[in-house]
Parts: sequence; structure tokens; C-alpha cells
Amino acid sequence: MDLDAVTFFAARLAFQTDVADVNAAFTSGEPGFVLIDSRSAASWATGRIPGALHLPTGEIPDRAAALLDPGVPVVTYCWGPGCNGATRAALALARLGYVVQEMLGGIEYWTREGFPVETDAGLTYSDPDPLTVPCGC
Repeated sequence: MDLDAVTFFAARLAFQTDVADVNAAFTSGEPGFVLIDSRSAASWATGRIPGALHLPTGEIPDRAAALLDPGVPVVTYCWGPGCNGATRAALALARLGYVVQEMLGGIEYWTREGFPVETDAGLTYSDPDPLTVPCGC
């Protein structure tokens, strides 16, 4: 057994989650974490994951303590896999002592999976992307 590989992949699973797991947790009614959208106000206005809390990365040091219970884990997301905003937000929260995971795929893959997106006008749904939905992992 390659213990370096075991350590590496176990750490990834400890610190990362994906859109399917976040959706399943929210669907259960008791996700056990707070979902943080770390994008800008302009991006938030275009649509966000229902139930997410808007906390842009740059505001985390000043606002996290007023918004978050340190005893409740946090999951961060940003735009998608071509962006490291969720990673930066997770790092900022970890530096403040929060238990945190990064949601892989961001709002892009959330939308591609056909999960609901909230706007000021209500919920919207996109047709699931046939390249992402059948993963089944």
C-alpha cells in the first residue's frame, strides 16, 4: 500500500466536497454545515445556491465572526473549476479557526447538474448537462 497516496487522497476528501454531496445534504434538510458563496456581489446577483450565505472572500476577516458559528462546519464555493476563489475563501476561514471544506465545481457545476439556482426573481433550473449527470460517483 502506498501510504503517501492514502494520506493525499484522504486529505482531499477531508477538505473537499462536490456539488452532488452538497445537494444531497441540503435535500436531507439537515446539511450540518453553512454554505458560503465567496463571489462578488455582482456574481451573487446573477444567481446563487439556495440556502447559501453571501460572504465574499475579501470580507471574511471582518465579517465571519458576526455571521458564522465557530462550532458549525463551513463549505465554500465560487464560480467553478477554473477559479480558485473557493480555495482562497476556505483558507481565510481555516486561518480563523473554522472547520471548512471547498465545494469542487462551484456554481458552474451546480448549474450543470440541473440543481436549483436562486435569483431575486425566484428559483431557476437548467437542463442537466449529459456530460456531468451520469457520473454516479
